[in-house]
Amino acid sequence: MWRQVLALLIKELLTVLSDRKSRVVLIGPPLIQLMVFGYAATFDLNKVPIAIYNQDRSAASRDLVAHFTGSPTFNVVANLKSEKPIDDLIDSREVRMVLVIDPRFTRNLLSGHPAPVQMIVDGRNSNTALLIQGYANNILNDYALAWNARKGAPPPPAVLDMRARFNPTLDSHWFIVPGIIALLTQLVTLLIVGMSVARERETGTFDQLLVTPLRQFDILLGKGLPSLLIGGIEATVIIAATVWWFDIPLRGELLALYFGLLLFVVSVTGIGLMISSLAVTQQQALLGAFLFMVPSVILSGFATPIANMSEWVQYLTFINPMRYFLIIVRKVFLEGADFSALTAQYWPMAVIGLVTLITAAWLFRKRLS
Repeated sequence: MWRQVLALLIKELLTVLSDRKSRVVLIGPPLIQLMVFGYAATFDLNKVPIAIYNQDRSAASRDLVAHFTGSPTFNVVANLKSEKPIDDLIDSREVRMVLVIDPRFTRNLLSGHPAPVQMIVDGRNSNTALLIQGYANNILNDYALAWNARKGAPPPPAVLDMRARFNPTLDSHWFIVPGIIALLTQLVTLLIVGMSVARERETGTFDQLLVTPLRQFDILLGKGLPSLLIGGIEATVIIAATVWWFDIPLRGELLALYFGLLLFVVSVTGIGLMISSLAVTQQQALLGAFLFMVPSVILSGFATPIANMSEWVQYLTFINPMRYFLIIVRKVFLEGADFSALTAQYWPMAVIGLVTLITAAWLFRKRLS
């Protein structure tokens, strides 16, 4: 049995690797997506265009402007002399924020009264607006503490001293890039296994395969093992790039990560075999893979926290293997998790893998009957 399965495995690998289009799918898109996600996908803000309307024009207000000018978060693109251009600048998206300094700013500071500074923020993207507001508030707080220190005034009674665990610099790449391991591994595995049976049907070699001594289970095994092997290699390349190219620390056990990877690839292979069993052509298999891929990514917590989703949607995430592997990969990379800390993520993927493989075998047998 195993000699026959091994022969089918070698045949599948040679079919995939000898086809130029398949090689392009395996190598090109994952590398491109890794670079795009790694460098372009970020929750951080840099060089946000802002305008400043300084009505005070004193040394104190110029010092505050210097705090914003020297920040890597903001890029001062306009210094206004009146409030008339504010609406046009915001409407045209030339700036995302306008900082308005009151003409009584210095006088209020010297007299010990509150010296409010107005921030007019483009609120069309609420998440970006909240981030801009948070960064600006940090700069204002730093300025206020520095002012009190220079004037010998007592500091505020309560000062926030924030320290971030697991990601000290709060670099969003540390959160996004490990998740790409799950995203691209699922994509490649689905494409390989999803089109395997459909390709045989299109070329007419599937009927020849059925008259061989191979049993249905052997055929499914021979079709599924290449995706396990290729998915594992693909994930290894991405893990290596995450550690050595993007300098993201791998703090946990590598074996714990690879055990989760094995369960994840098995469960995705089962889903791919289900798609492949139902598809007649490679185009149908490709469409089925992407119909599964998009909701899977959205419901995985890759970008949107699952806790923020509607309650009924959260229940759907329990049947999504990518949800569990994302937790595993981020816990291993950032929290230093080991096997014992990941048990709650292992067994659901094992169940999903078992159910999908059994369902794929049943669908495969039904299509043959």
